[in-house]
Amino acid sequence: MDAILAGLKSLFDTLGATVMLPIIIFIFALILGAKPGRAFRAAVTIGVAFVGINLVIGLLWNTLTEVAQAIVKNTGIQRDVVDVGWPSAAAIAFGSVVGLWVIPIALIVNIVLLVTRLTRTLNVDVWNFWHFAFIGSLIVALTGNLVYGLIGAAVAAALALFFADWTAKAVQSFYNLPGISIPHLTSAPIVPIAIVVNWIIERIPGIKDIDLNTDTIQKRLGVFGEPIVLGLVIGLVLGLIGFYNVTGGFFAVLGKVLGTGISLAAVMLLLPRMVAILMEGLIPISEAAREFMQKRAAGREISIGLDSAILIGHPAAISSALVLVPIAILLSVILPGNRVILFADLAVIPFVVAMTAPVLRGNVFRMVIAGIITLSLGFYIATAMAPLFTQAAVASGFALPEGAVQITSIADGFLWTPYVFVQLTGLLGVVGLLIILALVGAGIFLFNRNQRAWEVAAGAPAEAVSGD
Repeated sequence: MDAILAGLKSLFDTLGATVMLPIIIFIFALILGAKPGRAFRAAVTIGVAFVGINLVIGLLWNTLTEVAQAIVKNTGIQRDVVDVGWPSAAAIAFGSVVGLWVIPIALIVNIVLLVTRLTRTLNVDVWNFWHFAFIGSLIVALTGNLVYGLIGAAVAAALALFFADWTAKAVQSFYNLPGISIPHLTSAPIVPIAIVVNWIIERIPGIKDIDLNTDTIQKRLGVFGEPIVLGLVIGLVLGLIGFYNVTGGFFAVLGKVLGTGISLAAVMLLLPRMVAILMEGLIPISEAAREFMQKRAAGREISIGLDSAILIGHPAAISSALVLVPIAILLSVILPGNRVILFADLAVIPFVVAMTAPVLRGNVFRMVIAGIITLSLGFYIATAMAPLFTQAAVASGFALPEGAVQITSIADGFLWTPYVFVQLTGLLGVVGLLIILALVGAGIFLFNRNQRAWEVAAGAPAEAVSGD
């Protein structure tokens, strides 16, 4: 069995997400009854769209990494926990023993919950199953028990589906992505925090009236409020903070600053275009899914679970994230007791905050507040979990960067979900895992019992929510 799973994992690793996703989508479309030609074209279009999305995200990643490293160098920060980035966390997760089993486990959990009508999401974002494996690998590192790790991964997969269902209507309405949900455990955990932040701000006179909605900004500023110009301006500011003292004189500084501005302007313009191509490919799949469910399940809706990468091109998501980059670096300096130095994962911040946009109605001010709270908590979570993160990395064969004592990443290493899994399992063993399972089950039950209230709380307009 291990040999079969290792072969399956090797296949996914070799082909990569942008190849495997179209294959999965094509098979799924055929099962739903789509015509082969239409299913093939839709699958290829989706693959091409994700290639484009990944290229633009790569530009964002490279730009933010360079400017962030420059800012960190300028501040002279010294810490003993190094942020190694989400690719390293994913490699650790898939390189662990749990990583061998996570794909079949997550698929089984999804199928069981679909068949029993406990979820409405079909999660085809197989590559991001690494988040479930990451939680499982931490549990194995903590307890030395593989079964506990596999249970943790299975519960994490169910948790992702719960978050996806809860936020589906909000995501579909705000981001104009019909038939889509986001079972992504880097993005979903901020939703409860955003709901609490929104509730508190609504009760503070004066503060509650601050509205930095990107549509409002564009109306007031005209061309200077357009996303491409906002990206340029934010990029110029970040470039000045990072490269004001670069060697080579005035023109070297000017080149770095302008280059950062143009790169982020390009991200603001190109990401929404790539998402539009993705939706072109998804429309036939969504239509086939709708017809399939109408014939077999009295019109029951099924959402297709995708990577939150399709969200971060929205002006509110990317603008708030870019504002948070220098704030995150400042937090790493001023927070007492923090041992984490940010390095590779600042480009993940758009993924962390994207799901706040529907809850906070695209208000960049409130999104930044929710982001500050999440990142502030994250520094302490990452500091606490760094020894276990490092232990899991060593166990999976990951080579620590030269000079690094311990490692972490913003993706998952900063988030409350892995922390809760680890803390309860460490304190109570399998009983802790059963408590988490019971909480996830209770969430699914309560959501299905009163979908309307839950969907509105997550940011869905009243007219868009389920009638159940």
